Amino acid sequence: GKDRVFNTPLCEQGIVGFGIGVAVAGATAIAEIQFADYIFPAFDQIVNEAAKYRYRSGDLFNCGNLTIRAPWGCVGHGALYHSQSPEAFFAHCPGIKVVIPRSPLQAKGLLLSCIEDENPCIFFEPKILYRAAVEQVPVEPYNIPLSLAEVLQTGSDVTLVAWGTQVHVIKEVAMMAQEKLGVSCEVIDLRTILPWDTETICKSVAKTGRLLISHEAPLTGGFASEISSTVQEECFLNLEAPISRVCGYDTPFPHVFEPFYIPDKWKCYDALRKMINY
Repeated sequence: GKDRVFNTPLCEQGIVGFGIGVAVAGATAIAEIQFADYIFPAFDQIVNEAAKYRYRSGDLFNCGNLTIRAPWGCVGHGALYHSQSPEAFFAHCPGIKVVIPRSPLQAKGLLLSCIEDENPCIFFEPKILYRAAVEQVPVEPYNIPLSLAEVLQTGSDVTLVAWGTQVHVIKEVAMMAQEKLGVSCEVIDLRTILPWDTETICKSVAKTGRLLISHEAPLTGGFASEISSTVQEECFLNLEAPISRVCGYDTPFPHVFEPFYIPDKWKCYDALRKMINY
């Protein structure tokens, strides 16, 4: 009802700050930011208040009942203020969890897990999938575990890792690689960015010897860098080729040139082919 679901002033730091207070008081708080691009005014509330509340109080208080939802990623016409993917900014912040689903079925199970988790969570929703993704979703509640990547397709030659919308891109790339090159790809949806599932990724790379990571966010400082660093530390002797990152450019997200900016299937396929021929 109107006492539980209501509009607020368009003030992101106020929305998150209010949510923190509601969560600390013991209620379930779900704060919505209109676009992930506008989450930055609330950055201090998230990383210095929500993420550190339990630690700072010596576990006397916490705001683990807080979940922050935000539409995320490119949409086809969003340009620089409606297309950003800011997950890497929050991946550097202990005390919160960051989750990105790839589909309606995943979204429901992961969102319910975020709401029930004992830690504050950020739930980024790929906005281009709002009208593009169609899937049968059970009416009854169900949970999908956080911090557990999903292997969507097993393979022996290359490991492909992505999250959100980009999962659908690498699935196409896996099909192209099989048809054109006879290359068997293992496709993994990371799902949880923080804390991420290192075991599943490293186990796959130890088997395939090759890793391609793709995300829409700019290349420099993107979360692909963290995955790449961890994998080369854990699986260095298993690697048959340098790890490949296929990501957005280090520029603001463009409008007219969006099709050239995004890491589409052709860019990913070209990077995969270079790895195979290394």
